[in-house]
Amino acid sequence: MRTVTKKEVAKRVARMMGQKIYVTEGFVNAVFTALREILSEADPEIRIEIRDFGVFEVKETKAKPKARNPRTGEIIYVPARRKTHFKPGKLLKDILKEPLNKEESKK
Repeated sequence: MRTVTKKEVAKRVARMMGQKIYVTEGFVNAVFTALREILSEADPEIRIEIRDFGVFEVKETKAKPKARNPRTGEIIYVPARRKTHFKPGKLLKDILKEPLNKEESKK
């Protein structure tokens, strides 16, 4: 599986906008920082909708008073917490639904 870093995202944005990478790196960092801050400030739930891309959500999980530790078999209490969720938008979902070519699936 290939991993794409934030720097690679900034390079692609620079290419798309015809700018130098050091200019776009600041914008890319600012966008990710803003998204992270908004998601972490969720009290307890929040939804960030980015049209034509998708929706980021913070949802609250339920407490589990009778969870079991699989190693020891001990019954433990798991408190309620928050988790992140991403739901792709229609454009992204349609692109991901397209069948893979045999050439691409070998990579």
